[in-house]
Amino acid sequence: MSAALKLDGAMTGRPLLEARSVELRYASGRQSVLALDHVSFEVAEKEFAVIVGPSGCGKSSLLYLAAGLLDATGGEIVVDGAEVDGPGRDRGMVFQAYTLFPWLTVAENVEFGLKRRRMAAAERRRIVAHYLDEVGLAQFAGHYPKQLSGGMKQRVAIARALANDPRVLLMDEPFGALDSQTRGTMQKLLLRVWEHSHKTVLFVTHDIDEAIILGDHVHVMTARPGRMKATVRIDLPRPRSLEMMLDPAFIAIKRQILGLLHDEIDEDH
Repeated sequence: MSAALKLDGAMTGRPLLEARSVELRYASGRQSVLALDHVSFEVAEKEFAVIVGPSGCGKSSLLYLAAGLLDATGGEIVVDGAEVDGPGRDRGMVFQAYTLFPWLTVAENVEFGLKRRRMAAAERRRIVAHYLDEVGLAQFAGHYPKQLSGGMKQRVAIARALANDPRVLLMDEPFGALDSQTRGTMQKLLLRVWEHSHKTVLFVTHDIDEAIILGDHVHVMTARPGRMKATVRIDLPRPRSLEMMLDPAFIAIKRQILGLLHDEIDEDH
Protein backbone atom coordinates (compact mmCIF):
# COMPACT_ATOMS: atom_id res chain seq x y z
CA MET A 1 0.00 0.00 0.00
CA SER A 2 1.39 3.40 -0.95
CA ALA A 3 1.67 6.26 1.51
CA ALA A 4 -0.87 9.06 1.48
CA LEU A 5 -0.38 11.59 -1.29
CA LYS A 6 0.88 14.96 -0.03
CA LEU A 7 -0.59 17.93 -1.88
CA ASP A 8 0.31 21.64 -1.89
CA GLY A 9 3.47 21.37 0.20
CA ALA A 10 4.84 19.27 3.02
CA MET A 11 4.37 19.54 6.75
CA THR A 12 7.04 21.49 8.59
CA GLY A 13 8.01 21.30 12.25
CA ARG A 14 8.85 18.44 14.61
CA PRO A 15 6.23 15.67 14.65
CA LEU A 16 4.56 15.53 18.06
CA LEU A 17 1.95 12.89 17.20
CA GLU A 18 2.59 10.07 14.74
CA ALA A 19 0.40 7.24 13.52
CA ARG A 20 2.60 4.42 12.24
CA SER A 21 0.86 1.79 10.09
CA VAL A 22 -2.11 1.70 12.45
CA GLU A 23 -4.54 -1.19 11.95
CA LEU A 24 -7.84 -1.73 13.74
CA ARG A 25 -9.93 -4.89 13.49
CA TYR A 26 -13.02 -5.73 15.48
CA ALA A 27 -15.29 -8.73 15.76
CA SER A 28 -18.69 -8.66 14.10
CA GLY A 29 -20.45 -11.94 14.81
CA ARG A 30 -18.10 -14.64 13.56
CA GLN A 31 -16.29 -12.26 11.23
CA SER A 32 -13.36 -9.93 11.70
CA VAL A 33 -13.94 -6.48 10.21
CA LEU A 34 -10.99 -4.34 9.12
CA ALA A 35 -11.82 -0.75 10.11
CA LEU A 36 -8.40 0.91 9.68
CA ASP A 37 -5.73 -0.39 7.31
CA HIS A 38 -2.10 0.71 7.86
CA VAL A 39 -2.90 4.37 8.56
CA SER A 40 0.16 6.61 8.82
CA PHE A 41 0.37 10.38 9.27
CA GLU A 42 2.13 13.00 11.36
CA VAL A 43 1.02 16.08 13.28
CA ALA A 44 3.66 18.71 13.99
CA GLU A 45 4.01 20.45 17.32
CA LYS A 46 1.59 23.41 17.57
CA GLU A 47 -0.16 22.34 14.35
CA PHE A 48 -3.94 22.31 13.88
CA ALA A 49 -4.54 19.09 11.91
CA VAL A 50 -7.93 17.94 10.66
CA ILE A 51 -9.18 14.52 9.54
CA VAL A 52 -12.05 14.17 7.08
CA GLY A 53 -13.43 11.13 5.30
CA PRO A 54 -16.57 9.29 4.22
CA SER A 55 -19.03 8.19 6.89
CA GLY A 56 -17.86 5.01 8.58
CA CYS A 57 -14.23 5.31 7.42
CA GLY A 58 -12.88 5.08 10.96
CA LYS A 59 -11.83 8.70 11.55
CA SER A 60 -13.38 8.81 15.03
CA SER A 61 -11.89 5.40 15.85
CA LEU A 62 -8.50 6.81 14.91
CA LEU A 63 -9.00 9.63 17.41
CA TYR A 64 -10.03 7.14 20.13
CA LEU A 65 -6.86 5.20 19.44
CA ALA A 66 -4.82 8.40 19.85
CA ALA A 67 -6.64 9.07 23.13
CA GLY A 68 -5.82 5.57 24.38
CA LEU A 69 -9.50 4.67 24.63
CA LEU A 70 -9.13 1.88 22.05
CA ASP A 71 -6.25 -0.52 21.41
CA ALA A 72 -4.85 -0.87 17.90
CA THR A 73 -4.56 -4.38 16.51
CA GLY A 74 -1.49 -3.37 14.51
CA GLY A 75 0.98 -0.51 14.28
CA GLU A 76 1.24 2.21 16.90
CA ILE A 77 0.46 5.82 17.75
CA VAL A 78 3.29 7.79 19.28
CA VAL A 79 3.11 11.09 21.19
CA ASP A 80 6.39 12.90 21.78
CA GLY A 81 8.34 9.69 21.15
CA ALA A 82 6.31 7.47 23.53
CA GLU A 83 3.83 4.85 22.32
CA VAL A 84 0.23 5.43 23.40
CA ASP A 85 -0.86 2.53 25.64
CA GLY A 86 -3.83 4.13 27.41
CA PRO A 87 -5.31 7.49 28.40
CA GLY A 88 -2.87 10.07 29.70
CA ARG A 89 -2.55 13.67 30.80
CA ASP A 90 -0.56 14.48 27.66
CA ARG A 91 -3.78 14.15 25.64
CA GLY A 92 -7.07 15.97 26.19
CA MET A 93 -10.30 14.80 24.54
CA VAL A 94 -13.37 16.79 23.53
CA PHE A 95 -16.32 14.68 22.34
CA GLN A 96 -19.36 15.59 20.26
CA ALA A 97 -21.51 14.82 23.31
CA TYR A 98 -20.75 17.36 26.02
CA THR A 99 -19.76 14.82 28.71
CA LEU A 100 -20.07 17.32 31.55
CA PHE A 101 -20.85 16.27 35.11
CA PRO A 102 -24.41 17.57 35.66
CA TRP A 103 -24.01 17.77 39.45
CA LEU A 104 -20.98 20.09 39.17
CA THR A 105 -20.98 23.79 38.34
CA VAL A 106 -19.19 25.15 35.26
CA ALA A 107 -16.15 26.06 37.37
CA GLU A 108 -16.17 22.69 39.12
CA ASN A 109 -16.30 20.84 35.79
CA VAL A 110 -13.25 22.75 34.54
CA GLU A 111 -11.50 22.19 37.87
CA PHE A 112 -12.19 18.45 37.99
CA GLY A 113 -8.92 17.20 36.52
CA LEU A 114 -6.88 19.71 38.49
CA LYS A 115 -8.36 18.47 41.77
CA ARG A 116 -7.51 14.89 40.88
CA ARG A 117 -3.90 16.03 40.46
CA ARG A 118 -4.06 17.49 44.00
CA MET A 119 -3.11 20.93 42.74
CA ALA A 120 -3.20 23.75 45.30
CA ALA A 121 -6.58 25.50 45.50
CA ALA A 122 -5.25 28.95 44.62
CA GLU A 123 -3.56 27.63 41.47
CA ARG A 124 -6.71 25.72 40.50
CA ARG A 125 -8.78 28.89 40.83
CA ARG A 126 -6.32 30.84 38.71
CA ILE A 127 -6.34 28.24 35.90
CA VAL A 128 -10.13 27.86 35.95
CA ALA A 129 -10.64 31.64 35.83
CA HIS A 130 -8.18 31.93 32.93
CA TYR A 131 -9.83 29.32 30.74
CA LEU A 132 -13.38 30.39 31.53
CA ASP A 133 -12.36 33.87 30.43
CA GLU A 134 -10.78 32.41 27.28
CA VAL A 135 -14.06 30.72 26.28
CA GLY A 136 -16.23 33.66 27.34
CA LEU A 137 -17.94 31.98 30.30
CA ALA A 138 -16.47 33.80 33.29
CA GLN A 139 -19.91 35.08 34.31
CA PHE A 140 -21.36 31.55 34.21
CA ALA A 141 -18.86 29.92 36.59
CA GLY A 142 -21.55 29.12 39.17
CA HIS A 143 -24.11 27.77 36.68
CA TYR A 144 -24.91 24.08 36.17
CA PRO A 145 -24.84 22.33 32.76
CA LYS A 146 -28.65 22.15 32.58
CA GLN A 147 -28.70 25.95 32.58
CA LEU A 148 -26.47 26.22 29.51
CA SER A 149 -27.06 26.07 25.76
CA GLY A 150 -25.34 23.43 23.64
CA GLY A 151 -22.64 25.84 22.49
CA MET A 152 -21.97 26.94 26.06
CA LYS A 153 -21.66 23.33 27.22
CA GLN A 154 -19.08 22.68 24.53
CA ARG A 155 -17.16 25.78 25.61
CA VAL A 156 -16.99 24.28 29.11
CA ALA A 157 -15.74 20.98 27.66
CA ILE A 158 -13.00 22.82 25.73
CA ALA A 159 -12.00 24.83 28.82
CA ARG A 160 -11.87 21.63 30.90
CA ALA A 161 -9.62 19.91 28.38
CA LEU A 162 -7.26 22.90 28.10
CA ALA A 163 -7.10 23.42 31.87
CA ASN A 164 -5.23 20.10 32.18
CA ASP A 165 -2.52 21.49 29.87
CA PRO A 166 -2.33 18.53 27.44
CA ARG A 167 0.37 18.30 24.78
CA VAL A 168 -2.29 17.31 22.23
CA LEU A 169 -5.97 18.27 22.11
CA LEU A 170 -8.13 15.61 20.40
CA MET A 171 -11.54 16.80 19.17
CA ASP A 172 -14.16 14.40 17.78
CA GLU A 173 -16.71 16.43 15.76
CA PRO A 174 -17.20 18.76 18.75
CA PHE A 175 -19.54 21.11 16.88
CA GLY A 176 -21.51 18.44 15.00
CA ALA A 177 -24.65 18.77 17.13
CA LEU A 178 -24.83 22.58 16.94
CA ASP A 179 -26.89 24.71 14.57
CA SER A 180 -24.96 26.47 11.79
CA GLN A 181 -24.88 29.89 13.45
CA THR A 182 -23.65 28.52 16.78
CA ARG A 183 -21.18 26.30 14.93
CA GLY A 184 -19.69 29.34 13.21
CA THR A 185 -19.39 31.13 16.54
CA MET A 186 -17.64 28.12 18.07
CA GLN A 187 -15.22 27.86 15.15
CA LYS A 188 -14.19 31.49 15.65
CA LEU A 189 -13.83 30.94 19.39
CA LEU A 190 -11.73 27.81 18.91
CA LEU A 191 -9.43 29.60 16.47
CA ARG A 192 -8.96 32.45 18.93
CA VAL A 193 -8.21 30.09 21.82
CA TRP A 194 -5.81 28.04 19.67
CA GLU A 195 -4.00 31.17 18.49
CA HIS A 196 -3.47 32.07 22.17
CA SER A 197 -2.46 28.61 23.42
CA HIS A 198 -0.89 27.11 20.26
CA LYS A 199 -1.76 23.63 21.44
CA THR A 200 -1.28 20.78 19.01
CA VAL A 201 -4.79 19.86 17.80
CA LEU A 202 -6.12 16.81 15.97
CA PHE A 203 -9.71 17.53 14.95
CA VAL A 204 -12.21 15.19 13.26
CA THR A 205 -15.08 16.62 11.21
CA HIS A 206 -17.33 15.78 8.27
CA ASP A 207 -17.69 19.49 7.40
CA ILE A 208 -15.23 20.52 4.66
CA ASP A 209 -15.68 24.26 5.24
CA GLU A 210 -14.89 23.74 8.92
CA ALA A 211 -11.81 21.68 8.06
CA ILE A 212 -10.40 24.40 5.81
CA ILE A 213 -11.20 27.29 8.16
CA LEU A 214 -9.52 25.56 11.10
CA GLY A 215 -6.73 23.42 9.72
CA ASP A 216 -3.09 23.76 8.75
CA HIS A 217 -3.35 20.38 7.04
CA VAL A 218 -6.39 18.26 6.18
CA HIS A 219 -5.86 14.49 6.13
CA VAL A 220 -8.35 12.84 3.76
CA MET A 221 -9.29 9.23 4.44
CA THR A 222 -10.62 6.57 2.11
CA ALA A 223 -13.86 4.65 2.56
CA ARG A 224 -13.69 1.59 4.84
CA PRO A 225 -11.27 0.12 5.47
CA GLY A 226 -9.92 3.55 6.31
CA ARG A 227 -6.57 4.51 4.83
CA MET A 228 -4.90 7.87 4.38
CA LYS A 229 -5.57 8.97 0.82
CA ALA A 230 -4.06 12.47 0.77
CA THR A 231 -2.79 15.26 2.97
CA VAL A 232 -3.78 18.72 1.79
CA ARG A 233 -1.93 21.76 3.05
CA ILE A 234 -4.24 24.71 3.81
CA ASP A 235 -2.10 27.59 2.63
CA LEU A 236 -4.44 30.39 3.72
CA PRO A 237 -3.32 33.30 5.92
CA ARG A 238 -4.12 33.46 9.62
CA PRO A 239 -6.02 34.77 11.49
CA ARG A 240 -8.94 33.34 9.53
CA SER A 241 -12.58 34.38 9.43
CA LEU A 242 -15.74 32.77 8.10
CA GLU A 243 -15.84 35.40 5.35
CA MET A 244 -12.79 33.66 3.88
CA MET A 245 -15.12 30.94 2.55
CA LEU A 246 -15.96 33.30 -0.36
CA ASP A 247 -12.28 33.66 -1.33
CA PRO A 248 -11.29 31.94 -4.61
CA ALA A 249 -8.32 30.26 -2.87
CA PHE A 250 -10.66 28.76 -0.26
CA ILE A 251 -13.06 27.57 -2.96
CA ALA A 252 -10.19 25.94 -4.89
CA ILE A 253 -9.06 23.99 -1.80
CA LYS A 254 -12.65 22.94 -1.08
CA ARG A 255 -13.05 21.69 -4.65
CA GLN A 256 -9.85 19.68 -4.30
CA ILE A 257 -10.95 17.98 -1.06
CA LEU A 258 -14.47 17.36 -2.32
CA GLY A 259 -12.99 15.71 -5.42
CA LEU A 260 -10.95 13.35 -3.24
CA LEU A 261 -14.01 12.47 -1.15
CA HIS A 262 -16.36 12.08 -4.10
CA ASP A 263 -13.92 9.59 -5.66
CA GLU A 264 -14.21 7.51 -2.48
CA ILE A 265 -18.02 7.69 -2.40
CA ASP A 266 -18.21 6.66 -6.07
CA GLU A 267 -15.80 3.75 -5.55
CA ASP A 268 -17.72 2.61 -2.45
CA HIS A 269 -20.90 2.31 -4.49
